Amino acid sequence: MKTLKLALLALTTVAALVGCGKKETPPPPPPAAAPAPAKPTGTLNLYNWNNYIAPETVERFEKEFNAKVVQTFYSDNDELLAKLAAGATGYDILVPTSNAVEVLIRKGDLLALDHAKLPNMKNLKPEFMNTSFDPGNKFSVPYAYSTTVLGYNGTQLKKAGFEVKGLEAIFDPTVACKLKNRITVLDSPDEVFSAAFFYLGIDPNTQSVDDYKKAAEAIKKAKRCWAAFNSSSYIKELSSGNIWLALGYSNDFFQANLEAAAAKQDFRIVTVIPSQGAVMSVDNMVIHKGAPNPELAHAFINFMLDGKNAAELSNLIGSGSANAAAMEFIKPEVKAQAAVFPDAETAKKLRQLKLLPSELRQERGRLWTEIKAK
Repeated sequence: MKTLKLALLALTTVAALVGCGKKETPPPPPPAAAPAPAKPTGTLNLYNWNNYIAPETVERFEKEFNAKVVQTFYSDNDELLAKLAAGATGYDILVPTSNAVEVLIRKGDLLALDHAKLPNMKNLKPEFMNTSFDPGNKFSVPYAYSTTVLGYNGTQLKKAGFEVKGLEAIFDPTVACKLKNRITVLDSPDEVFSAAFFYLGIDPNTQSVDDYKKAAEAIKKAKRCWAAFNSSSYIKELSSGNIWLALGYSNDFFQANLEAAAAKQDFRIVTVIPSQGAVMSVDNMVIHKGAPNPELAHAFINFMLDGKNAAELSNLIGSGSANAAAMEFIKPEVKAQAAVFPDAETAKKLRQLKLLPSELRQERGRLWTEIKAK
C-alpha cells in the first residue's frame, strides 16, 4: 500500500511539473477599429436660385470637405427644366420647386438618394416629408420655402393713399393703374397665372383650358398698368424706390427691406399675403442623374440638413424652413415675418402648385407668349 502511495505521489509530482512548464495560449487581441471612411471631396456643381445659400455656409462646407462649390443660377423653374431638356449636364445638386421635381422624377432625370448617407433627415418637419409626388423621399429632400405675395413701399403707398390687401391691387386696372409703371410682377407663368386664378376665385391647380384663358384675359387687362415682368432685379428696384409694388417671393421682399435699410432709405418694404390666398413654394435638393460627384452631393445635402446650416439660410434671406432643428437658431425678427411663418388661419389660404399635364403646359406656354408679346 505504501509503495502504491509513493507511486501515485511521484506521478502527481511529474504531472505538476509538466503542467508548470506548459505555456497558455494568450487571448486573441481585440479586432482593430475599422478606419473612418474618407470624406468625399472635389468639386460640387450647384445649380441654384440666385442668392439662395449663405456665403459662410459655403465656406464652411468647402473647408470641412476640402471641396470647391461652383454655383450657377436660374430665375425660374421653367428655365431650369428647359436647360436640362436641351441636354445640359455637369450639375450635382439642383434645387427645384416641388412641381418641377415631379417633372424631373417622371422623366427619370434624378438619382435615387442613399438615405444611409443622410442621417440629418431626422431634423426635417414631418409635414414636409413623404409627399404625393415623391413618397418616401426617394429623390428629394426639402430645402426651404417661400410664399408668392405682395411687397410694397410703405412710404410711397401711404402718400398715394393706396391700400394693399389683396390681388385687386395689381389685377384690377381701376386700382392698379393708380400706380401705373410702378408695379412689377414675376416673369413666371406659374406665379402670374396662379395669382390671377386666386384673384378670379379659381383653384390655382385647375386643369381647365377655359380657366387659363380667363386668367390670360385678366393678365392682359392689367398688364398696361405694370412697368415690367421682372424676376431678376425687382429686389433692387424696390429697395432703390423705383418700384412701389410687386408680386414676388416673400424672401425677396425680406431682402429688399434689408437693402433699403442698409441704404438708409426713408421707407420700408411691407409684405402682405393677399386676402384671396397665395402660392407656397417648397424648394427641394435633388441629385441629377449625371452628377459628376454624387458622393459629395450626398455630403452637401446632409450638411445643409444640419439645423444651424439650415437656419443660416433663413437668417440670410428670410426663407421659411422645413427643418425643425433649425427653428431655435432662426432670428426672432425672421420668425416674426407673417408671410414667411404664417399663423394657422393664414396658412389655410396657401396652396402648393401641382404638375400640369404636358398638353396644358403647352397651352399655358402659348398663352404666356401671347401675353408677353402684346
